[in-house]
Amino acid sequence: MTSPLGPDRRTVLFRALATLPMLAAPGLLRAQSRIETLALYGPPAGPSVTLAHAVATNRFADIADTASMTAWRTPDELRAGLTSGSILLSVVPVQAAANLYNRGFPIRLANVMTNGLLYVATANDGITAMPDLKGLRVAVPFRGDTPEILFGQLLAHHGLNPETDLEISYAGTPIEAMQLLLAGRVDAALTAEPSTTAAVIAGQQAGKQVRRAIDLQAAWGEMTGAAAVLPQAGLAITGAFLTEHNDAIPALLAALKAANDEVLADPATAAGNAAKVLGMPAPLLAASVPHSNLVARAAGEARADIERMLAAMTGTDMAAINGKLPDDSFYL
Repeated sequence: MTSPLGPDRRTVLFRALATLPMLAAPGLLRAQSRIETLALYGPPAGPSVTLAHAVATNRFADIADTASMTAWRTPDELRAGLTSGSILLSVVPVQAAANLYNRGFPIRLANVMTNGLLYVATANDGITAMPDLKGLRVAVPFRGDTPEILFGQLLAHHGLNPETDLEISYAGTPIEAMQLLLAGRVDAALTAEPSTTAAVIAGQQAGKQVRRAIDLQAAWGEMTGAAAVLPQAGLAITGAFLTEHNDAIPALLAALKAANDEVLADPATAAGNAAKVLGMPAPLLAASVPHSNLVARAAGEARADIERMLAAMTGTDMAAINGKLPDDSFYL
């Protein structure tokens, strides 16, 4: 599998690392009692509904004067923000965070915010499991990043080679993958919530019965013999933020746990709070919540699931995470 950091991006990252302070040991971190502006970032996906809802309901009032939530659109945009220092706290694919950490970047994982939100969507009644994709056209987003890596490992588990057994159409984003499906240019699409819900709704409007044919979380559980859990993304915090505000982390995580509980209890209200910042209709976001497997698990608590996922998705050489599982310091 292609590494999430291609050659050019790796060069940019390593140059950026030289200008950034390395992450201090926990006991050496300086603490300040108040944050002037708590700037949170996340993808246009389920976990960001929780972030946006927390900001809208003033969940961070005890630790910050103001708080904001901004959506990044692609992993490249996220990486650029992290390496430039313009993004200090963000929901990040766990595999990408582990890769950055193992390459020396000052980043740590604070929690897990989804247990997986990937599906294969299709209107083809003959598709119910991974082997059914053989010989078909499939749209796959974010080439070289977490969704494709997970998808590729599942294909390999079922004896399928994506280069010879499928006709892959690579898409820039899950939305683009969904659009290829609706246009009839592919037979199925790998999508992430809320794009999967968007495909189902748009299909209904166009007279197509688009459905979630394959739940990748369930397929992953079958492959690994463990629970159907893909701790796909969580809040990652950079060393610069930890150096200044390490004492705020417990309150920050408690606020996200409370916000997540509210999102699950009342998706409509949370979606209303997230619609503008994510640039998506509130009804779509609300409908996607039940399929997004939203959680707010401490990273240390989720470590066994994380390591199981990383080991399985990166293969024996673990190239996608720079050759090894992250050590204890990765987990806040």
